[in-house]
Amino acid sequence: MRGEEYLTKPQQYALVYSKGSSLASNLVVMKTLPSGLAWSRYGFSVSKRVGGAVTRNRVKRLLREILRITPLKSGWDIVFIVRPAAATADYTGLKSSVDGLLSRAGLLETEGRAAFPSEVKGRVVENQRFN
Repeated sequence: MRGEEYLTKPQQYALVYSKGSSLASNLVVMKTLPSGLAWSRYGFSVSKRVGGAVTRNRVKRLLREILRITPLKSGWDIVFIVRPAAATADYTGLKSSVDGLLSRAGLLETEGRAAFPSEVKGRVVENQRFN
């Protein structure tokens, strides 16, 4: 993610917490608020109840990768609050949970998008043959 795609200030998080709408799954709680920007911004809240530093950072890395390959509608501030059950979840379980929340919120951009995740962010991958 580029730097402009992050929620960086405590005031930005507080605004999403206080005025945003909330959806929950067994692994993640998602709070959303329209921002009116040309892109969507993300933030993660992973408390010590999830686990130690290694576990918390692993969950954040997985979430960043999931959001990197997921085409979203622009103009939203999104905060993902990780529940302790996510500490033992694998990539597939976490991805299905996040995709379900984004789908329920209507934030998935599906029309007119590329079929491959690498094309979504503006990078085109050429078809290569490996012999």
